[in-house]
Amino acid sequence: MTGTNVRKETDDSGPGGYAAARLRLLTEEARSGPPRRSALAELTDDWLSGLFTAAAGGLRGVSLVAVGGYGRGELSPRSDLDLLLLHDGGDPGAVAALADRLWYPVWDLGLALDHSVRTPAEARRTAGEDLKVQLGLLDARHLAGDLGLTAGLRTAVLADWRNQAPKRLPELQELCAERAERQGELQYLLEPDLKEARGGLRDATALRAVAASWLADAPREGLADARRHLLDVRDALHLATGRATDRLALQEQDQVAAGLGLLDADTLLRQVYEAARVISYASDVTWREVGRVLRSRAVRPRLRAMLGGGKPVTERSPLAEGVVEQDGEVVLARAARPERDPVLPLRAAAAAAQAGLPLSLHAVRRMAATTRPLPTPWPAEAREQLVTLLGSGRPTIDVWEALEAEGLISRLLPDWERVRCRPQRNAVHIWTVDRHLIETAVRASELTRRVSRPDLLLVSALLHDIGKGWPGDHSVAGEIIAKDVAMRIGFDRADVTVLSTLVRHHLLLIETATRRDLDDPATVHSVAEAVGSQSTLELLHALTEADALATGPAAWSSWRGSLVADLVRRVAAVLAGDAVEEPEPAAPTAEQERLAIEAFRTGSPVLALRAQPEPAPEEEAQGEPEPLGVELLIAVPDQPGVLPAVAGVLAVHRLTVRTAGLRALRLPHDVEDASVLLLNWRVAAEYGSLPQATRLRADLVRALDGSLDIAGRLAERDAAYPRRRGWVAPPPRVTVAPAASHHATVIEVRAQDAPGLLFRIGMALEKAAVRVRSMHVSTLGSNAVDAFYVTTGTGAPLPPEDAASTAKVLEETLRG
Repeated sequence: MTGTNVRKETDDSGPGGYAAARLRLLTEEARSGPPRRSALAELTDDWLSGLFTAAAGGLRGVSLVAVGGYGRGELSPRSDLDLLLLHDGGDPGAVAALADRLWYPVWDLGLALDHSVRTPAEARRTAGEDLKVQLGLLDARHLAGDLGLTAGLRTAVLADWRNQAPKRLPELQELCAERAERQGELQYLLEPDLKEARGGLRDATALRAVAASWLADAPREGLADARRHLLDVRDALHLATGRATDRLALQEQDQVAAGLGLLDADTLLRQVYEAARVISYASDVTWREVGRVLRSRAVRPRLRAMLGGGKPVTERSPLAEGVVEQDGEVVLARAARPERDPVLPLRAAAAAAQAGLPLSLHAVRRMAATTRPLPTPWPAEAREQLVTLLGSGRPTIDVWEALEAEGLISRLLPDWERVRCRPQRNAVHIWTVDRHLIETAVRASELTRRVSRPDLLLVSALLHDIGKGWPGDHSVAGEIIAKDVAMRIGFDRADVTVLSTLVRHHLLLIETATRRDLDDPATVHSVAEAVGSQSTLELLHALTEADALATGPAAWSSWRGSLVADLVRRVAAVLAGDAVEEPEPAAPTAEQERLAIEAFRTGSPVLALRAQPEPAPEEEAQGEPEPLGVELLIAVPDQPGVLPAVAGVLAVHRLTVRTAGLRALRLPHDVEDASVLLLNWRVAAEYGSLPQATRLRADLVRALDGSLDIAGRLAERDAAYPRRRGWVAPPPRVTVAPAASHHATVIEVRAQDAPGLLFRIGMALEKAAVRVRSMHVSTLGSNAVDAFYVTTGTGAPLPPEDAASTAKVLEETLRG
């Protein structure tokens, strides 16, 4: 049916003709979506214009105006008709009579009507008092009567909105936030409200209002399509139910999906979630930009006065190589070259999450457009940056969504596409599969102090439900996918095996603890056989808790936690073996021995920096992952204070310690029976290039003789560049490993990596008057996992009470 035919059938302006034409339009299968909404609006325009012309007679100074959704020319089958009868105030009685002749025919047809009768001054005053009225008037559209009256109101309302934007936009943002709090997030709800939930049609309308203010604008890519799709779903919902509802109830989803020609209700929900995600992300970016502009306007006059009217310089603070903070966002440095730096997206994301700052939309789009794919396997830095991102707590979610909005996550992890926006029809789950995986990583980040391999915990959290995008048992499918992903991102074979085991058995502990007899030895032995090792059991315990906490409030309780903990204790007893001795150090290489002899003969430190050593043949055969950073070899005559001196010098030069080993090396007898401390560390620059070895050595000499005040230098730098308030990491944990060595006391430190961390640890151990016999330090993402083999001055293990007090003092030092 064409628009011309519709108009012909309704030329009499009678309700019967309009109702019949409306019914034919809504049941016409050939027309749906925007064309049908436009045709329905056009049909309604013609009918109401006819009513107005017939009822108004010669009355002047009156017009009929469509506002809100009807003003935008979008009518769903059961939409309200939002109408304003505008008049100049000349004949109130005649206007009231006209209103009755307009409203009653609408009510007689059973159509929902939102109506008002106002002069332009009254309309503007009401808009100033009621934000919802003002939003509706921004879409005002003339239907009939005095066109000049309508045009004058439109111009005045738009001018008012732009003039009052600094005041009204924060009010609108608060309104959106309150609605989101009440209605939840559209992209995760099983029975979402398409209009009121966050990411729904109300938010899309709010974005139009922000754009109309000329203060800021929303990201346009995909926004119109997302809004159109939600309107299409609402149309199908209205037709399926015959009611003016915006809530997509479970019992109607199959019928709505069929009405849209979709495969099933899950396909419908996934498309709704994808549309909501676009609108939610656009809202986040837009409101952030509004805040930035308003802050800039408030500060600019004061800055101009202080700078004598000059243009203020925008401050840019470095965060990582190629990444800086500017105006409360993370942006790319001017020298950054995404096309030459495939790790940059992960580095920028990790820096943003650690600092608790949003990623700039421009930065993300530039990286998405120009960054080359990562090689397979990933370089070590990329793997470390992913782990850092996953371990950054709540800020990870917003940063991850920013990457995902521009397609970077699916490019990094192609298997992610199958779980993206995938609904979970389970009353226990409150998130889609992809959001649940990120939530699990967030929860796991709070448990990293409980495990010796936080990197494996965080990656297993990300991948544990990755198999839900495939048919069959998701744990079985997930094991295969996790193995492939782990190899692609550069884990070695042993770690790949652990990760695939964690994914395969991520439900083992909770299911066994709640459904099996734990007093039956066969139960405990079967779990021990599946897990295989103490370290894997430790990881699986933390993963189980993180998974349950990320599922929803019904999935975890103190009772379930106690059952799982009891099972873990029993399995650990089965897996427990003899005490693990400190590994025997490998024989020194020729270069290490040469440096040690030179250090002894000169009586001063000797060091060498190497970009990347050639791997040993056995390392090549085992497929070891690429090392991260450069190798730093240092030989120092055995003396007090070596550890804090070396760590402090590296911190002063902004070098991050990725791994570190220290051991006493006995020189050959033909030289002299003397001991030299050998440090084999792997370091990386926070940003910029590495310092020259000669500068490092000179500062190390000064640190050892006490002429370099490391603590003072670090304090000055912290005062000049205070650390940003990002995510609050779990507190450090310092423990004494029981029966770990017969020759030394092993103190384990698990803490958030930070500049100067190893320096503080070294200083605390020096003050405790213990001797570090050897150490094994590793930084996994943003987590430091360190073990120090310490003795008394005579070379004996510490007495138990001294060991406990040393660990306590060290933990208090790190917490301070």
